[in-house]
Amino acid sequence: MKTAYLALALLAATPALAQNEEIIVTGSRRAGSLQAQEVQLPAITLRRAADFLVQPVRISGDTRDPDKRKAEIYAMLAAAVALAEKRGASIQLGTGSSRLTIIDKGNYRSLPVSDDDDRDDTGEVSFLIKTPLANAADFAAAEARIAAFIKSVPANGRAELEATGDPSLSVVNPSQYRAAIIDLITADAKATAARMGPDYGAYLQGLDRQVQWGPGAPGEVALFLPYVYQISPRPR
Repeated sequence: MKTAYLALALLAATPALAQNEEIIVTGSRRAGSLQAQEVQLPAITLRRAADFLVQPVRISGDTRDPDKRKAEIYAMLAAAVALAEKRGASIQLGTGSSRLTIIDKGNYRSLPVSDDDDRDDTGEVSFLIKTPLANAADFAAAEARIAAFIKSVPANGRAELEATGDPSLSVVNPSQYRAAIIDLITADAKATAARMGPDYGAYLQGLDRQVQWGPGAPGEVALFLPYVYQISPRPR
């Protein structure tokens, strides 16, 4: 008796991401490139517009007195938080290297002011500014929104706000796209098996793994599962 031609090999499941967790995807300007993250992009991925453009920034100050310097930096950060909250969802402040946490008036002082190794009597605090992307074509407009916000934050003493480095992207709850990714993979496996003839089927592995991600074209993220499939004759 013939067995089902499409089988799923169950592997050890990885922990699921928390619902609505926001993931930062680096390398947003490197279309189709994951080398910066040392991740191999599989043949089948789900490419979609990112949810947010994320710009790293810092507030630095070089007032000679360390207590006054720190006070000026935090005062400017507080002003940035207040201006962001007035803009609602269009501009938000955050922190994190891989998972983004929102900065608000209740937690902004938890960000440390560190010494600048290259400049004497200089301190800085680093964080992120994010803005939603309506679609991948909104990339340039999103950059302009963040640039305008940076200019709108008033300086405090010798403290100043500036962008640092290239923007990244973020996606909220990437695991919500698991079903769509599986549909793409199984459709490709079935089509490939069909090309080999009616007596061939596909054996899949990795569909139970956690959704992974990487940058696509500007404004896009590539979501995928670390799948493997093998085309072989159906058991008889």
